[in-house]
Amino acid sequence: MLSEKSRPLIEATLPLVGSRLGAITPNFYSRMFAARPELLDGLFSRANQNNGEQQKALAGSIAGFASALVANPDVIPEQMLSRISHKHTSLGITEDQYDIVYKYLFEAIAEELADVITAEIAEAWTEVYWLMANAMIKIEKGLYALQANDKMWMPWTVVEKNPAGTDCITFVLEPADDTPVTAGRPGQYVSVKVALPDGLLQCRQYSLSADAASTTHRVFTTKRDDGGEVSPVLHRDVLVGDVVELSNPYGDVTLDDSDGPVVFATAGIGCTPSASALRSLAANGSGREVMVLHAEKNLEAWALREQMTGDVDALDGAELQLWLEEPTEGFNTGFMTLSGLDLPADASMYVCGPLPFMKAIRNQAIDAGIPAAKIHYEVFGPDLWLAGAN
Repeated sequence: MLSEKSRPLIEATLPLVGSRLGAITPNFYSRMFAARPELLDGLFSRANQNNGEQQKALAGSIAGFASALVANPDVIPEQMLSRISHKHTSLGITEDQYDIVYKYLFEAIAEELADVITAEIAEAWTEVYWLMANAMIKIEKGLYALQANDKMWMPWTVVEKNPAGTDCITFVLEPADDTPVTAGRPGQYVSVKVALPDGLLQCRQYSLSADAASTTHRVFTTKRDDGGEVSPVLHRDVLVGDVVELSNPYGDVTLDDSDGPVVFATAGIGCTPSASALRSLAANGSGREVMVLHAEKNLEAWALREQMTGDVDALDGAELQLWLEEPTEGFNTGFMTLSGLDLPADASMYVCGPLPFMKAIRNQAIDAGIPAAKIHYEVFGPDLWLAGAN
């Protein structure tokens, strides 16, 4: 809990600190990577550093956490931190690395706030940092304890590499050694580590797109980002027979175990976690009412079209609605809208796609009567929505 001593200081300085986080976080990362360049090798995303998304996400999460403590000083917002902790464990973040972050973050704070910072203000923000860090350390220890093994990374062999829609490929992998395999849950992802042409190791998270619970193989589907660093390497250089390193599966946006109705609303490659959930429902012969809503540029672009339509057909209580930007007979034209749809009462809703798409669909779903607490979303990359970058 936030102490009575620190609360008024945090409340008073939060607007100022929040306004300067845009300068503090780049300063922090610059300091840390200058002193510890090895942290870019297989841990932090160089692409997200270059485009500024990681800095924005960190700034937003700090401000959001501090705001939550000011509003409810006796409660740690663990639900807010769960999303970050799952990403951390998928990258193998360790407890000692929080000390490294603290050192360089507070050096940056001292420099950027030199005109106003006092020992008392620094102490109060130190308390906020360690409340946040220790809460995440606790969550992450619990997640690591759920693994079937004690490893951060395991070797997997690529056994299939199948085209899947426009610029997309589905990878099927099998274990390359006898490390016990952690079963995933529908909606979860794994981190994939690859070596870039310059030798730097980089990781990206990819949703398990089928049979998430399998302990004999992993399946994930990627869309090539021509401006990215990792997906072009996966598509171009990783071949059948190659061995790549995968993390255990993580992610807190997973299919619930209820018997209630469920709605999946996705766009583009955002269909992958929903495809995994659909595959699970079909494999288990679920009797749940299921509505699948998907948006694409055209039919050919839909990465998991055959898998998803097959699973919808296999479920007695499933309905599919498709929106295509290019007019096609038999399908909705343009961007997805919930207007006119008979959404199931009390449905759980899962949304994944570009951030503007998810915000629009979430607002429409709330207007349609779906409780906000039952609308779940997955972001590919730093979660700028969670961080409050609206």
